[in-house]
Amino acid sequence: MKVVHLVPSMESGGVEQVVLELGKGFSAHGVENIVISAGGRLVSTLEADGSQHIQMPIGKKSLTTFFQIAPLRNLLRLLKPDILHLHSRVPAWVGYLAWKKLPVQERPGLVTSVHGYYSVNRYSAVMTKGERIIAVSNCIRDYILKNYPNTPTRHIKVIPNAIYPEHHYFGYQPSKEWLIGWHKEHPELQGKFTLCLPGRITRLKGQLDLIPIVQKLLDMGIPAHAVIVGEAKKGKEDYKNEIIDKIQAAGLENSFSWTGHRHDLREILAYCSVTLSLTQSPEAFGKTTLEALALGKPVAGYAHGGVLEQLNAFLPSGKIQVGDTQSMVDLLASWYHQPPTLPTVIPSPYNMDDMILAHLELYQQISPTTSS
Repeated sequence: MKVVHLVPSMESGGVEQVVLELGKGFSAHGVENIVISAGGRLVSTLEADGSQHIQMPIGKKSLTTFFQIAPLRNLLRLLKPDILHLHSRVPAWVGYLAWKKLPVQERPGLVTSVHGYYSVNRYSAVMTKGERIIAVSNCIRDYILKNYPNTPTRHIKVIPNAIYPEHHYFGYQPSKEWLIGWHKEHPELQGKFTLCLPGRITRLKGQLDLIPIVQKLLDMGIPAHAVIVGEAKKGKEDYKNEIIDKIQAAGLENSFSWTGHRHDLREILAYCSVTLSLTQSPEAFGKTTLEALALGKPVAGYAHGGVLEQLNAFLPSGKIQVGDTQSMVDLLASWYHQPPTLPTVIPSPYNMDDMILAHLELYQQISPTTSS
C-alpha cells in the first residue's frame, strides 16, 4: 500500500506530530508513506523513520496556493497512491480539487482527518469530503455531525491520538544527566510546586489564567511556579509581551519560567508536579495531557473537549469549569498536600499500535487495490 499525506508544513504542532507517528508506524508495517508539505524542521525525523518527503507550497493561505492544484494532480498520477490523506484545510482544498480532476479510475481512496474545532463554513467543510473521515475524539465526531449534518455517519471513524506505552509509562523518571542540565538551566525550579502549561503561546491556550492561579497559591504559602513550554509563532509576540507585562505588574516575574520550543517534553512533564490545560476553547484531543497522565502525573484542566474525555476516563477530580481559576487553585492546593491516585496503565484505544492499525483498517475499506 502507498499513502500520500498533505499537510501545510512539517515545522511543529499536533497535526505534524500525528503525521510523524503515522509515518513511523506505517513504515514498520511495510506501507510506503509519502508526505507532501512546505517542509520544516521535522522533515529529517520523518525521513529517518522511513517516509519520503516531497516539498510543495500547499499550505499558505493565499489564492496563489491554488496554482498547485495542477502540479499536485500530475504528481498524484505519477505516484499512483492507494490513499490520499488530507490533514489540514488549505492543503485539503488543493488535494481535494486535484483528486476531483483525476479520472475516476485513477483516483486513490480519499481520507480526511478532522484534528480541530474548525470555524463552521464552506472553507472548513472540505474536511468532511473524504470517503472516510477520521475524528480524533468523540467530541469532534459530535462537532462534525452537528455542523455538517449531511455527512454520512457511517463514513466517520473515531481514532484518538495515542501514546507510545514504551515511551510514556507510569513512573518514568528523567535521567540524572537530564536533571543536572535542567537544573543548571532553570535553578529557580528546585523545591517548587511546578505547574506545567504546554502549548503554543496563543490566547486560546489560556496562559493569562496562570497569573491569578500562581498568585493565590503563593498567598496560601504554596511554593507555586509556572513553567510555560512552547513558542510564540510569528505574529503572536504581542500576546507574549502582554503576558510578561501582566506577570511583572503582579510582581510574579520570579514565579514564571519560559522554556520556548523543546524536544524533551516527556522529561518536563515527568519533572513537573502538575500539568494544566487552560484552553479557552475546547481542545480537539489534548495530546500532552494524555502523555502526562500516562507518565503518572496529575492533570487539572478546563472541562471541555478532548481533555474532558480524558479526565472523565482517568482522573475525574481534575475537571474544572472553564475560567474558574478559584476552583483550580483549591484543587491544586489539595493536590499539593495530597496528590491524587492515578491510573498505572493507559488502555486501548490510546496506544500507538491501536492508532496505526485503525488507520490501516480504514484505508483498506476504500483502497482501490483492495476494493477492486
